[in-house]
Amino acid sequence: MAAAPPASLASYTPDVHVVGGSLTATALLALVPLAVFFLLLTAAKRSALQSALGSVLTALLVAVFGFGMPVGLSALSATQGLVFGLFPVMLIVVAAIWFYELTVVSGRFEDLRRSFSAVGRGDLRVQAMLIAFCFGGLLEALAGFGAPVAITAVMLMALGLPPVKAAVTVLLANTAPVAFGAMAIPVTTAGNLTGIPADDIAAVIGRQSPLLALFVPTLLLFVVDGARGVRQLWPIALVTGFVFAAAQFWCSAHFAYELTDVVASLAGFGAAVLMLRFWKPATPHDQHSRVENEPLTPRRVTYAVLPYALVIAVFAVAKIDVGAVDVPGLLGRLDLAVEWPGLYGNLLTSGGAPSTSAIYKLEVLGNPGTLLIITGVLVTLAYRYAEDGDRYPLSARTAVEAAGRTLRNMRVAIMTVATVLALSYVMNQSGQTVAIGTWLATAGGLFALLSPVLGWLGTAVTGSDTSANALFANLQQTAGQTAGIDPTLLVAANTSGGVVAKLVSPQNLTIAATAVGEPGSERVLLRKVAGYSLGMLVILCVLVYLQSLPVLSWMLP
Repeated sequence: MAAAPPASLASYTPDVHVVGGSLTATALLALVPLAVFFLLLTAAKRSALQSALGSVLTALLVAVFGFGMPVGLSALSATQGLVFGLFPVMLIVVAAIWFYELTVVSGRFEDLRRSFSAVGRGDLRVQAMLIAFCFGGLLEALAGFGAPVAITAVMLMALGLPPVKAAVTVLLANTAPVAFGAMAIPVTTAGNLTGIPADDIAAVIGRQSPLLALFVPTLLLFVVDGARGVRQLWPIALVTGFVFAAAQFWCSAHFAYELTDVVASLAGFGAAVLMLRFWKPATPHDQHSRVENEPLTPRRVTYAVLPYALVIAVFAVAKIDVGAVDVPGLLGRLDLAVEWPGLYGNLLTSGGAPSTSAIYKLEVLGNPGTLLIITGVLVTLAYRYAEDGDRYPLSARTAVEAAGRTLRNMRVAIMTVATVLALSYVMNQSGQTVAIGTWLATAGGLFALLSPVLGWLGTAVTGSDTSANALFANLQQTAGQTAGIDPTLLVAANTSGGVVAKLVSPQNLTIAATAVGEPGSERVLLRKVAGYSLGMLVILCVLVYLQSLPVLSWMLP
């Protein structure tokens, strides 16, 4: 008779009735790690990293002593989540921020900033809308993690907007682009965790968040100049919002979803520039912006926009699959699929088969992070040999130093996200997430009405839509499968719900208050933006509920 495997490597099958045969009791036990995370972050006021570490430890204890998962498998599950948090999740984020840093160290970012500031025929309200919404959306697409709020807030103050008003404006603008921020890393994370194709999730989000984008520019005018601003400038706000929303809808479903915010931001800005050639705003004397004297040449504007044109081109080439030309297939030849040692084969499904969640997958060449690095190299070469390169020199050494600086600046964020993903994997593979999802699904079809609230809660507390998806994407999927609701719709709703929580997250509030030189004003800012956040959340909840019914199911792809 063969010897039994060591206890630490014994096979394990998750059970959602492990506590006294009760689904409710099992789900309540499974909620403990999440409760610990939120309590550490809010009541104990610990950092996100410390809170994540505490919740991982709690999840491991719950997995071992509550769900009966072997110690070795629990630890291996955490290591798989940790590695996934590093590659591809934070690889994409770090590459995106490095790409943004290249434009800064080259001096081209300043030209791009001034290009946005120069539009609007001197009308402070139009410029504030375009900078906060379009330029902020572009920064969210490439950097995220608070960068759009900090940078655009300072820009609005430079135009003459009062500090608190500038902070509220940029916080409100940092909503619609969030789902596809940092090269759509919230969508990529949700797809990897649930096994639902990220393209499918993105396409559904593209039927939700663009509805917010339609109205956000008008809300920004109201914040900046009240009813007068809306009455005088609603045409430009409507055009900007409509084109942004249309581009978001199209790109999320028909192009590279990672570039959704890049394309939408540039399209919205381009539409506003075109409209302003034929339509002139009625600008009261008190709404003229401060004018910068140094003119921008067409050459400098071209070089300022070049990185974004290159990133669109590189991602577009990576998607080409026509006839004999199969670029995705070529890039996919080096993809990794690793059966996680010690975990695969021991972690079993209810049918007794090895769980595919224990297979670690990584796109090596087709990964958005890799494509961004390739684009960054092209940008470095273009700026190095540009005709006015002597004015904005960008050497290989400077680019490498920018990469090192980015890694150093991001080290805490890297550790935090990797730890949150470790928590997610332990909860998912031990059955804790499945238990919570199955329990919540007892609400039936009404769960669709509440689905965005989970994403809102996750982002409001952590400050990250990616973290919200890491915490709740599998839960949404399980609840949908159990309640008979399209899981893709609910996972997308989790992401969209997180979009409208970004402006009330303590992280973003602190960044905004610091950027405008008003530290300690977080409570004031929260009072001013909370109503907008909750109002948009209610709209999303109703929208998702109706999309789960025949009433609006036609909206879904």
